[in-house]
Amino acid sequence: MNIERYSFGRVVVDGRIYVADLIILPERVIPDWRRKEGHRLLPEDLAAVVAAAPQALVVGTGRWGMVKVPPETLAFLESRGIEVHIAPSGRAAETFNRLQETKRTAACLHLTC
Repeated sequence: MNIERYSFGRVVVDGRIYVADLIILPERVIPDWRRKEGHRLLPEDLAAVVAAAPQALVVGTGRWGMVKVPPETLAFLESRGIEVHIAPSGRAAETFNRLQETKRTAACLHLTC
């Protein structure tokens, strides 16, 4: 998987355009991703990620970083051996592309705020 472009409300992954939040797993994309509590990322929002067993997860928090990752979510992921990288979505896209070259990497991207 490769994130070709990110702009507010839109991302291009392997030539396909997505206009809603999404999860990128090593083998597939899950479009129209919704979190239980909107701008707060909880462990239950990440079942598909955990099932895919990535070495790293990149969380794109939106253009202005509105999505928050609470300490309990970080602890949940780290307890499963998943390295976590959190950044505004533009920088997260760059981080994902770099990491996925050497690690089994997933991403959760909030595309707007």
